[in-house]
Amino acid sequence: MKNDRRTIFGWAMYDWANSAYMTTTAAALLPAYFARGVVPEGGYELFGRTYDGQTLWGYLVGSVSFLIFLLTPILGAIADFSAAKKRFLAVFACGGAAFATLLCLVGTGEVVLTMILFLLTQVGFVCGNVFYDGFLPEISTPETIDRVSAKGYAFGYVGGGVQFALVLGLVAGHDYLGLSQTAAIRIGLATAGLWWLGFTFLSLSRLTETAQGRPLPAELRHLPQAVAYAKVGFSRTWSTARSLVHFKHLTLFLLAFMIYDDGVQTIIVMASVYASDTLKLDTAAIQVTFLIIQFVAFPGALLFGRLAGWVGARAAVLLALGLWSAVACGAYFLSRGAAWQFLLLGAVVGLVMGGTQALSRSLYGSMIPEEASAEFFGFYSVFSKFSAIWGPLIFSAVSDLTGSARFSILSLIAFFVAGAILLALVDLDEARASRHRWRLAGTSAGPK
Repeated sequence: MKNDRRTIFGWAMYDWANSAYMTTTAAALLPAYFARGVVPEGGYELFGRTYDGQTLWGYLVGSVSFLIFLLTPILGAIADFSAAKKRFLAVFACGGAAFATLLCLVGTGEVVLTMILFLLTQVGFVCGNVFYDGFLPEISTPETIDRVSAKGYAFGYVGGGVQFALVLGLVAGHDYLGLSQTAAIRIGLATAGLWWLGFTFLSLSRLTETAQGRPLPAELRHLPQAVAYAKVGFSRTWSTARSLVHFKHLTLFLLAFMIYDDGVQTIIVMASVYASDTLKLDTAAIQVTFLIIQFVAFPGALLFGRLAGWVGARAAVLLALGLWSAVACGAYFLSRGAAWQFLLLGAVVGLVMGGTQALSRSLYGSMIPEEASAEFFGFYSVFSKFSAIWGPLIFSAVSDLTGSARFSILSLIAFFVAGAILLALVDLDEARASRHRWRLAGTSAGPK
């Protein structure tokens, strides 16, 4: 049911659930813990070369993104064909939350175990989001999609912020509780996974699969069901990918998003390790900054949702990209050990982060056929994760070549400028009209 308050609340609560992992584990605790606590002080030897924690983390994030890049559109196509977005969401969300909880077990020197658990957690997180995003066009209308998308992100920032505040208190007060800082961090990692798991059940109880599954093509019915659906997924994904060339402005938007989101994601995933290794900030300062980001991002997402209603979603995103460029420039000039500067820049990040992500998602959601929303959000995730491969890798490579991550953070401005130029060239009316020209029947997809 579209614009149903109960359904929208349940949908938004999944953002509340999984944002605890993204904020506490993936952004705040794990990168710094991996660089300082898991990777030995002298670095870790891998494939005949020794890497420091900051560089190895960047390569890990990029490599994980490549695996997800291969999986998401095929899974989305299968979920649409079988009308199983809710079931796929449950499997990947619960699996990801379980592996996120197990990250609390890793200790010094267990680099490979940490990398494997992080990989499995990220697969659950990103693939779960494909099916979660796929519900957006089904529960909203063109008039409400920007606000509903912004509400999801706003819930995520508050949920992630509340859970992170509890963990921050635990880590900051570990002495009073008779815990070492390492033990407090491990407990924080565990509680983030459990928070994700628990609130996922609440979200699933409010979501309903409204689409009808399609029967398998006759030529595939003799195969085991898993194999048959996998063939359907490959076929639909390949057909849709080939057909994208006929939809110039949808493809142009995806290309623009891929480029500027690369810069956004790189800042998010590398901020903690940049603060730790380059700025030499302590764990408490980094955690407080991430807490500020979360709570500033809540009104920021709602503000940009309102702004989109006044000036349009694209203009609001372009403004946000200008601010992201200012963030990258400011990060280059941050003084070593100056925690207040990092805190101030974090507040700016919080203001623009929610608007960029929420309005990009709603812009895309207004351009795609509703009956194939999970498949198309699979492609959206592909472009997002394909971009996320290069940002951290380039960040690490620039740091490796120059000996300073400051040049790495400055180089991200190029992503925001190039993405903004391409976004300005998109004909939104044409892109939105093209959603009615898609043919999605059986295993084929493409222009009518």
